Formats: sequence, structure tokens, C-alpha cells
Amino acid sequence: MQLFRGALAALMLAGPAAAAELVMVEQAGCAWCARWNAEIAPAYPNTTEGKFAPLRRVSLRTLPADLEVARRVTFTPTFLLVEDGREIARMEGYPGEDFFWPMLDQMLRQNSNYAPETEGNG
Repeated sequence: MQLFRGALAALMLAGPAAAAELVMVEQAGCAWCARWNAEIAPAYPNTTEGKFAPLRRVSLRTLPADLEVARRVTFTPTFLLVEDGREIARMEGYPGEDFFWPMLDQMLRQNSNYAPETEGNG
């Protein structure tokens, strides 16, 4: 029982695991952002990808101070895979629904510990 309590205490004191998030950099009037919003946004939170890397939206003109990007963001939408506030991968532009999911899957698999139990977009 003492061993169990010690293990439980260690788990409780451990910090949270690094959580991934998908940051969408967008701007008003962006036609490709609007298309992504229509084709992907409604389903994204319910997908395996969306549960692994929840979406955070930021404006191109006012990037938050807590977001460390590898290089300047020029195009919208730009999707940044972020861990601990730091960009670890990037997808520039929206290639359409048929290409977005495979490209996102590849970005997640190559740059994080993403390993979905089932194939596909949820």
C-alpha cells in the first residue's frame, strides 16, 4: 500500500505532459480561411487530430506574445503545430479538404507523438 501511495504522489506532483495545439493564423478577408472554416472547422474538434491538437486561432496582425514562431508568418491560413508555446511544424495555405487531412496527419506523425488508434480523420 505504501508503494502505491508513493507512486500516486509522484504522479500528482509531475507536471502536465507537453500538449500539442494547432494554431491557425488567419486574417479578415482571407478567402482560403473562409473555405477552411466551411469545409474543416465544424468537424475538426471531433476528429482524432482535433482531440490530439486542439485548434487555437490567432490573427496574422497581432500574434500573441506567448507564441514562438520559427520564422515570420506571411500567408493565411498558416497552420502551426505548437508544443509548449513553440512552433515545431508548419503548413502554409489551405490545400483543400482532400489534401488537408493527409498533410495534417503527416505533420502530426513526423513532429509529435501522435499515433491514432484508427486511420482517417475521425
